Amino acid sequence: MNDGTPTAPMLVVFSYHHLNTRKIAEVFAEVLGAEILRPQDVDPAELAGCSLVGFGSGIYNAEHHAGMLALAERLPEVTGNAAFIFSTSGIYTQRKVTNDHEVLRNILVGKGYSIVGEFGCRGWDTYSILKYIGGLNKGRPNDHDFERARAFARKLQQQISE
Repeated sequence: MNDGTPTAPMLVVFSYHHLNTRKIAEVFAEVLGAEILRPQDVDPAELAGCSLVGFGSGIYNAEHHAGMLALAERLPEVTGNAAFIFSTSGIYTQRKVTNDHEVLRNILVGKGYSIVGEFGCRGWDTYSILKYIGGLNKGRPNDHDFERARAFARKLQQQISE
């Protein structure tokens, strides 16, 4: 049971097909000293005591995985707790990331979370007909994506320690 002192950062990640999002989460975890959990292994009440929570998955039909959204819906109300959102997807533009994160962002803000950052990058995508042509973005995320993830996590770490 938490005594009210914020606990270490936590990352909640759904990553399945090629583990694209898990690879990005591992970079975040290394920088932030965070634990990585799957949505089905999380007690929603425990997240309320974290100093920072990252929520990430691949993008499925322009939003985070249904299991991630279901977990977000079950979260208890909080007051200004810090959270960030991340994703990987076959098609990447900053505008698309913003749009793809909208559903999860709205749920988290509605629960009282303060979104302190959002991150997205390309991931190897072999969904549907793409599998017949070898997919999109084979080899992604790559070293460039991992360095962007490190820089993002360092910036988050600086924000939450101020």
